[in-house]
Amino acid sequence: MSSDVFALPGADLVYEVDGTGPAVVLVHGFGLDLRMWQPQVEPLTDDFQVVRYNCRGFGRAGAFDPSVPYTHAGDLLALLDHLAIADATLVGLSFGGRVALNTTLVSPTRVRGLALLDALLDGVPWDSGSVAGLEELTRQVAAGGVEAGRRAWMAHPLFAAARERPDLAAQLANMVADYPGQHWLGQDPEPPYDPQPIAVLETVAVPTLVVVGERDVPGFVEMADVLASRIRGAEYHRVPDAGHMVNMEAPEIVNALLAAFLSRIHSADHRSPD
Repeated sequence: MSSDVFALPGADLVYEVDGTGPAVVLVHGFGLDLRMWQPQVEPLTDDFQVVRYNCRGFGRAGAFDPSVPYTHAGDLLALLDHLAIADATLVGLSFGGRVALNTTLVSPTRVRGLALLDALLDGVPWDSGSVAGLEELTRQVAAGGVEAGRRAWMAHPLFAAARERPDLAAQLANMVADYPGQHWLGQDPEPPYDPQPIAVLETVAVPTLVVVGERDVPGFVEMADVLASRIRGAEYHRVPDAGHMVNMEAPEIVNALLAAFLSRIHSADHRSPD
């Protein structure tokens, strides 16, 4: 499969599209890129059009122009327009979950369903170990720049479970090596979310799946608990023996959950008229 480039003011988005059918958009975690979703592509493409992309400032598209304001939700909606996709199910992990949730809040008519995997929810405190990891990252960037920050990010507790598997650790390291690091340097012009998603979770009105690895850090488990309890009708699953990178660590379980969720969303499209 080959990548395409969608040019936006101030940045390029690299994206890949596979399969045909209802659209499913996969949004990656912080410091990573579209390659993290490889375990999901083949299982989903028999029935769906699978769109993966590198959010602005991540992956191989290169650095963004810090003088050009943007929002990740706006970028995602622009990509849907570019691909002539009227609506899609959004699947996001960690930072990507925040992007998917905010896009749903900004433009609910464009979203058929929402799957939040170990999703970031601002307003829920991070646990002390994760805070210490972020503080160490900040120290390392100040002392050694982006390259030192990449090493510190790979050492963060978020990736502890994945680091136990050399194959996953290598894949993550390859992605982080391509991260330009502008957010760490204070160069990101995206404005704060207004309102904050945590303040309006009860307004989410699309089918929602919440998934978290049981071995994720405590702060992210709590975020999943809050999402599942406050989004009306949300389906909630904790995946045993999996950490923060649940889609890579437990792909069979995640793929089955996504397939069942997507089937329920689209079953009405295939029902015979009465």
